[in-house]
Amino acid sequence: MIIYEQEGVYIHSSCGKANDQDSLISGILRVLEKDAEVIVDWRPLDDALDSSSILCAGKDSSSVVEWTQAPKERAHRGSDQQSSYEAEWDMVTTVSFKKKPHTNGDAPGHRNGKSKWSFLFSLADLKSVKQSKEGMGWSYLVFCLKDDVMLPALHFHQGDSKLLIESLEKYVVLCESPQDSRTLLVNCQNKSLSQSFENLLDEPAYGLIQKIKKDPYTATMVGFSKVTNYIFDSLRGSDPSTHQRPPSEMADFLSDAIPGLKINQQEEPGFEVITRIDLGERPVVQRREPVSLEEWNKSLDSEGRLVAVESMKQKIFRGGLSHSLRKQAWKFLLGYFPWDSTKEERTQLQKQKTDEYFRMKLQWKSVSEAQEKRNSRLRDYRSLIEKDVNRTDRTNKFYEGQDNPGLILLHDILMTYCMYDFDLGYVQGMSDLLSPLLYVMENEVDAFWCFASYMDQMHQNFEEQMQGMKTQLIQLSTLLRLLDSGFCSYLESQDSGYLYFCFRWLLIRFKREFSFLDILRLWEVMWTELPCKNFHLLLCCAILESEKQQIMAKHYGFNEILKHINELSMKIDVEDILCKAEAISLQMAQCKELPQAVCEILGLQDSEITTPDSDTDENVGSPCPVSAFPSSTLPILAASEAKDDSPTQTLASPNACRLTPA
Repeated sequence: MIIYEQEGVYIHSSCGKANDQDSLISGILRVLEKDAEVIVDWRPLDDALDSSSILCAGKDSSSVVEWTQAPKERAHRGSDQQSSYEAEWDMVTTVSFKKKPHTNGDAPGHRNGKSKWSFLFSLADLKSVKQSKEGMGWSYLVFCLKDDVMLPALHFHQGDSKLLIESLEKYVVLCESPQDSRTLLVNCQNKSLSQSFENLLDEPAYGLIQKIKKDPYTATMVGFSKVTNYIFDSLRGSDPSTHQRPPSEMADFLSDAIPGLKINQQEEPGFEVITRIDLGERPVVQRREPVSLEEWNKSLDSEGRLVAVESMKQKIFRGGLSHSLRKQAWKFLLGYFPWDSTKEERTQLQKQKTDEYFRMKLQWKSVSEAQEKRNSRLRDYRSLIEKDVNRTDRTNKFYEGQDNPGLILLHDILMTYCMYDFDLGYVQGMSDLLSPLLYVMENEVDAFWCFASYMDQMHQNFEEQMQGMKTQLIQLSTLLRLLDSGFCSYLESQDSGYLYFCFRWLLIRFKREFSFLDILRLWEVMWTELPCKNFHLLLCCAILESEKQQIMAKHYGFNEILKHINELSMKIDVEDILCKAEAISLQMAQCKELPQAVCEILGLQDSEITTPDSDTDENVGSPCPVSAFPSSTLPILAASEAKDDSPTQTLASPNACRLTPA
């Protein structure tokens, strides 16, 4: 498959020599995907469509070769195969590799009197790309391979080289060398978390698999709606002997994608106990109407201080907020305003935070162009932010259209955050977290400080070591196994036990799974930190439980599970899922034999009994003696019989949970 193709790409083989017809060699440059490998291929224009003259370089060659006639018995494989570029690829697999290394200035003689340069190399062998100086005539690129072979410079007489660079960036991460701003290094580590994910679904299998291996963050930010059986084909490779690998090896691949992630509870002491615990009945709960501005104002004393804070948090958890109240209440929920502050104290705090914000904003605003040229990190941050801002929630009226002031504010807040936390800077996905905050606040300063507070909670999700994501995936697996060990076993049998399909949910807190207005409701409920710690993991469990029947009844495999979960985006009922997740939390709170691992995940009071460190014949899960759930304040309307092996029968009826959102 041809990914990129450009004519008018020249090699200047005899630069500076007068009257030399070979000084400019016109050719076609292509980037192709073949057999799960990406190839960069330049060949002279005369030979571009002649499949009888094929020579390619092996991985151990210099990759700079002269075109030679292929053996007749291999060249004449049939005119029907030679009528397309794909037929040429069929030929490449049969001809012998023959290398003839040349330097950039030495053009070899050829049998017909013309100089015939060509090269072909795998993108996996690319080390760096050097670009031409701006304003120096035709743009050119020089490829350097990992064996330090420098290929001939390619001069782009028609157009420039930007399209080629963009095509390569779909498969590898390119970043500016600290020593030379014109040199792009391949797979630079400091940008690995910020690789563009916008067009991942349009990429062939090679790009998808490589990105999962190198960067699970960006590889899962966009769903897998086009994932099909080619994933397994790519993982197994072209060697037929590998096609019979057991499912456990596929799980090993996913384990390698995030080093340190271990989710195989059956090998951990005590986990078998979890599968045998009877959680008891699951209550059916009902949500209330959103908290109104009038109800909020009635809870303020004469100085503007909120009274009965815990009661207000309960109301917000049970029903959310009316939109007119969000601008005020979110500042408390996110920690920007202290819950016990007076109106006067909040006014003073805003003045102080306004001064602090604009001092930080001035830091990047005052950087001169010359300074920025010497600061590659700031340039990288700015480039990523500009790309992301232009594609964040553009269908929302607040951000749609050209020259939208909302986009300018998004950009400025994110740039200022780089000054606030320069170590983290900007990582793609952070614009998703800021967008709803700015939409609600309608104020640059308030939106920034709410965002900074939210990032305090989400910081580990975006760190390069991915410790936050590892922990959450392990915790989610533990909770899901407690709720439904049968479903967990099924997922493991389909190489899906690592729950990678939940990665995007956790990374940006369901931002791309629900509609924009539903996310406002979901986030404000989660910010109450009720009814337990890590409530967002129970939301994941609730969604997965809702989809269990279809996944298992239709015998979905690895690819179908990924595709199905991705296609849930914008189809999940937020009120229904909140009901189910709350019901699960109450069910666990009422269980008197909850394992210690689950107690710790949900923030229940620790048991004085420790979980055994080794397997015995009579493992007993450590119970949590006292529940930390404020269950007395969460009204239970009804109870339905629940069994651990059939959780779908215990869920509250959607009609019982549904209320019209504010």
